[in-house]
Amino acid sequence: MAASPSGGPLSGLVVADFSRILAGPYATMLLADLGADVIKIEGPQGDDTRTWMPPTRGDESTYYLSINRNKRSIALDLRQEEDLHVAREIAARADIMVENFKPGGLARFGLDYETVAAGNPELVYASISGFGAGDGAHIPGYDLMVQAISGLMSLTGSPDGPPYRAGISVFDVMTGMHALIGVLSALHARQSTGHGQHIEVNLLSSAMSGLVNQTGAYAAGDTVPHRMGNAHPSLFPYEPLPASDGDIVIIAGNDGQFVKLCAALGAPELADDPRFATNQDRTANRDELRPLLEARLGERTKAEWFEALVQAGVAAGPINTIAEGVEFARSLGLDPVVEVGEGAVPSIRNPITFSRDAARYDLAPPDLDQHGDDIRAWARGPR
Repeated sequence: MAASPSGGPLSGLVVADFSRILAGPYATMLLADLGADVIKIEGPQGDDTRTWMPPTRGDESTYYLSINRNKRSIALDLRQEEDLHVAREIAARADIMVENFKPGGLARFGLDYETVAAGNPELVYASISGFGAGDGAHIPGYDLMVQAISGLMSLTGSPDGPPYRAGISVFDVMTGMHALIGVLSALHARQSTGHGQHIEVNLLSSAMSGLVNQTGAYAAGDTVPHRMGNAHPSLFPYEPLPASDGDIVIIAGNDGQFVKLCAALGAPELADDPRFATNQDRTANRDELRPLLEARLGERTKAEWFEALVQAGVAAGPINTIAEGVEFARSLGLDPVVEVGEGAVPSIRNPITFSRDAARYDLAPPDLDQHGDDIRAWARGPR
């Protein structure tokens, strides 16, 4: 294809991206960052997130910009025979196809796994849904719904307050990563078998897995977790505690860390107190331990404590705004913001660092149908 991207560990792979909104586009952006040639197939109106604003950069949605770099866009109306033919040709030539239509929704276009794989048996085909392709296939799949239905919201918020959603679409992101893991696993299997396969992920299953110790508490311990504010059900301290000018997160993940914390606070005797000697003791007696820690923490500012505690090997951190978090990452040399493409669109960098390869930031998030002519010419050409 003209001006096809190159470089990266996934260079040479073609991805037919029939997904939209967040979970699918996030997965395909990560594939694109690592060198895959991602063709974003959009309807005539474009991906919904193009209109999800504010905030904006110029007249473009930052939501859309955040998950669509390094891709090429073609607008196709699958109800039109000529456009449908192009879509089928893209799928027939792809190594990977990602879609999040309603389960079974692409069958009427001949773009379901069975039909496409009949002519492209090496295809790795990933389907993303809200509640699976079985009895939950008819339920619309939005992250907020899954946060509610999965139980996450019952865990989020103050014990005596209402349930809250997480500040991001956490299960969309998690499902996108699960889809990516499935795709890469299937690509590895293809090397030995010569065949692709159909991968299915859904938001609710990702939620059940991603709630880890909380769903595990119910499955293995017949315990129903509940809202505890910022407290942890199994660890203490593991929450914000007040310094003289505001809260700082303090963590003692094991007994050795608690000893270091007590020494740094100038209260080594707390580590010898039998009420607090082990994590189980501290968790059971948190209401007695908390005011003793707060009395020491109130003697200095949160910035002073952050520096002192980290120097002592204690896990601690300020509660930052997003801006402060980005700037803190920058201060550590993690280079969180990269400029993408000729338009130099600022974006958050891919989090993976390779010793031999590198993520690429060649293409700014595309305008609708920006690469349509090139992609149509490639799709109509010889295989």
